[in-house]
Amino acid sequence: MSELLVDFITSLDGCASGEGWPGWWGLEGPEYLAWLGEQPEVTYLMGAKTYRLMSGFAAGEVPSGQDDFRSEEEDSVDQLTRAPKVVFSSSLEAPLPWANATLVRDDAVEAVRAMKEDGLGILSTIGSLSLARSLLRAGLVDRFRVVMFPVITGATGAERIYDGYPDVALDMIGHRTFDGRTQLVEYRPRVLDHPPLAAPA
Repeated sequence: MSELLVDFITSLDGCASGEGWPGWWGLEGPEYLAWLGEQPEVTYLMGAKTYRLMSGFAAGEVPSGQDDFRSEEEDSVDQLTRAPKVVFSSSLEAPLPWANATLVRDDAVEAVRAMKEDGLGILSTIGSLSLARSLLRAGLVDRFRVVMFPVITGATGAERIYDGYPDVALDMIGHRTFDGRTQLVEYRPRVLDHPPLAAPA
């Protein structure tokens, strides 16, 4: 049976990106990059918005505000291009032009449930905030991993990750600090029917 990992990189205030900030907020260090290179092979799960963004990068579209990719960003996109990817969308058309990408039009929750039951290895979301939220609500997420970069994007932050989430209890199963400044935390999530002090509905 496959394991499902929801994987986010965020600012300290829980934003997935920020206007005018480079990838990783420009704060990736050698320890963090080495750790990224050591990750096991996974099958990535994403929605149409993330697919369009990341496949655009793979095709050479440079992020807004940058003249060119940094070498670390190029390596990350190349690694993603080589990996198997499953894209959930009713708006995209098959076949998808990005290498190793498969389009699924079925309900994402039921499709991922079947993938978990039938497969081996690790399934991991990338970006795709609404997909990750739906999978968590359905109780399908085995691990919830967040790498928090040391910046608060109060004025420019975008894609607030946890808006619309249910209440979730998190049991820590791992943590690590990279380059003396970037914090990884890893949890087993448990969606709550109600907060501890509220009466059951």
